[in-house]
Amino acid sequence: MKDVRDWRARCGRQLRIVDAFVISWAVAGAYVIRFGWASDLVASGQEAVYAWLSVILAFAWWVMLGAWNSRQSRILGAGPDEYKRVAASSLWLFGLVAIVSYVLKLDTARGYVGVALPAGLCGLLLARWLIRQHLNVNRQLGLSMSRLMLLGGPSAVAHLAQSLRSAKHAGYLPVAVYTPNVSVVPSLDPESGLPVVGNLPDATSIVAAIDACKADAVAVSAGVQLHPQVLRHLGWELAARNVGLIMAPALTDIAGPRIHTQQVAGLPLIHVTTPTLEGGQRVAKRLFDLSISSILIVALLPVMAVVALLIKIQDQGPILFRQNRVGIEGKHFQMLKFRSMVTDAEERLNQLKEKNDGNGVLFKMKNDPRVTSVGRVLRKLSLDELPQLFNICAGSMSLVGPRPPLPSEVEEYEQDVRRRLLVKPGLTGLWQVSGRSNLSWQDSVRLDLYYVENWSLAGDLLILMKTFRAVFRGAGAY
Repeated sequence: MKDVRDWRARCGRQLRIVDAFVISWAVAGAYVIRFGWASDLVASGQEAVYAWLSVILAFAWWVMLGAWNSRQSRILGAGPDEYKRVAASSLWLFGLVAIVSYVLKLDTARGYVGVALPAGLCGLLLARWLIRQHLNVNRQLGLSMSRLMLLGGPSAVAHLAQSLRSAKHAGYLPVAVYTPNVSVVPSLDPESGLPVVGNLPDATSIVAAIDACKADAVAVSAGVQLHPQVLRHLGWELAARNVGLIMAPALTDIAGPRIHTQQVAGLPLIHVTTPTLEGGQRVAKRLFDLSISSILIVALLPVMAVVALLIKIQDQGPILFRQNRVGIEGKHFQMLKFRSMVTDAEERLNQLKEKNDGNGVLFKMKNDPRVTSVGRVLRKLSLDELPQLFNICAGSMSLVGPRPPLPSEVEEYEQDVRRRLLVKPGLTGLWQVSGRSNLSWQDSVRLDLYYVENWSLAGDLLILMKTFRAVFRGAGAY
């Protein structure tokens, strides 16, 4: 566990130093901007007061970041918790400053606080993001990871191992499997490929296995056949050894805000709420779609005019391509796109189906002969999708949502896949920012269902920001 402790200590030191630097920069900068280098406050004797206030504020801010556990190793590298804690601690501190100033009737300079808070908060968030990028690079190389022993049933630990391996940025490295009460114990788990280090259902044997594989955390997955008293004793033993205990219930693709815990008779019950896109939420999403799409149409009209002219010059064919797609609740609509293929593309489709590079249900070709030279550029830059902004204004599509399917695709949907039709299809979505045409059919479905199950307006904003990066990279666009 030496390596784990080393990276945790190293990250802790980095964060403490970076936080101190950013806070000092923000507070000192606010003082200079508000009062200048040679302030006339010298005459009134207040210069020393504000100098001491700056020192106290900077120190209190640095302490608040630690008090809110914003430097905890388990939240570094993945998830929004780190950013939330940085923001919460900063806002609480300045809220306290405002309350104290009001109660004691202190004449605190508003300009000073008004510069220090936004500058410091933005600087802290940016610094945390940069450190996170460096940490994620290390984790892709197998460094700065927490060694994890998986405890549970064979199928459950295999699924958990696969999920953690696909999310290295989370910082967990599965190193061994422990399957209590499983009669036949192979040396290697056939599904996960991890060594099996035991099967006895007692805390002493499990702790010995943890020491043997040098794990610094244990993940208890679904299907674990252990008595609650054994788990309780295991928790005590792990706490004494400073080894983490992680409970991994059989809940997949559930976003954090939907999960709530409640203590009942000493049991931590997990409640999973279901998001509903109704009433005010539906109105808010519609207003968001309408306002953003209208702004984008006005801003991109010159670009769309140039694209239309290039398509017309290419072969004198129609500028727009209209295709029947399936929208919310199975309703059909005409989706608009800039034409990127030859005019008889639909008639030539049957001749090319056996050369499908897509994921089975979706037809895609990396070198589709029907795509025109102009169309190839439009697809690479996703400019062929711009007319869908008019679909969004009309209400048949949304800015963010599942990919709009063809009627022939919907006919092949299994029952659970039809949940994609509970929301409007989107111009972009999780499928767009996660690989587009490079995704398998199973991954496409999983991402779309995840969006349907965990919709939020904040999530839509995050996907939109990620879309710009995906478009410029051009990954999976053909």
